Amino acid sequence: MKKILSILVLALAAMPLNAGKIVTDSIDSKTLGATVKYNVYLPDGYKAGTQYPVLYLLHGFTDTYTAWKDKGGLQTVADELIASGEMVPMVVVMPNAGGPEVYETWNGYFNMPGWNYEDFFFGEFLPEVEKKYNCGGAKGRRAVSGLSMGGGGSLVYAQRHPELFSSCYAMSPWLDNKENEVNTRTDGQDKVFLVREAVKRHSAIDFLSNADQATLAALRTVAWFVDCGDDDFLLQLSMDFHMKMREVKVHNELRVRNGVHNWEYWHLALRMSLPFASRNFGEN
Repeated sequence: MKKILSILVLALAAMPLNAGKIVTDSIDSKTLGATVKYNVYLPDGYKAGTQYPVLYLLHGFTDTYTAWKDKGGLQTVADELIASGEMVPMVVVMPNAGGPEVYETWNGYFNMPGWNYEDFFFGEFLPEVEKKYNCGGAKGRRAVSGLSMGGGGSLVYAQRHPELFSSCYAMSPWLDNKENEVNTRTDGQDKVFLVREAVKRHSAIDFLSNADQATLAALRTVAWFVDCGDDDFLLQLSMDFHMKMREVKVHNELRVRNGVHNWEYWHLALRMSLPFASRNFGEN
């Protein structure tokens, strides 16, 4: 009996004292002509009448809106960080922007022929989600993060809309494709080709080269963090971006840890990115 009680005590001690929940929702987009699913993490004690800060957490190429829940353990990580005081209670929104059938499924966070995702995100998705889940509403209460394709997407979103985000944490980000970092089986107009061209057109590094002083001043109002593994095939892009940020005098944190382009790396990155967003929230 004592042994059973000891096991129960240990099991209870291992459980978070507070538990949030993840709900699945969708939006019918006129811009895309499609229904877009998304997951939303709601912290323990979530109340509809309370305004929460929000983090938009973007998935990578070949994944879907379920990846951060099913592969990244988002709910467990967020519950633990809130319980430890490392992260304020926040809403985490995980939109869908792709799928594993990459040659037949639209992937990507940018506008491209037949798929104006950025217009959808800022014109339809962000306003509806923030109204429905009582979150965000101001730059100081909104952050963006993501991995790989979503890491590049999050960084470019914050570059192009610095008035909307207090921080950006980009994990193993896909920031350009001039060196064919991501290949396709054809040079035709399949959907992999289109997303590669969109990433190239929206190069985060070229953006800095072309930015005027007013744009650079706006970028300095965002907290930037790039996190990439030392054996990641996209590492050079992160290093090039960091050096360009230094050149134009926009502060950016760069962390190169042991690891490759996989979920083992991103799981730890998630534990760093959530407190980073939390620390950089403000009121306005």
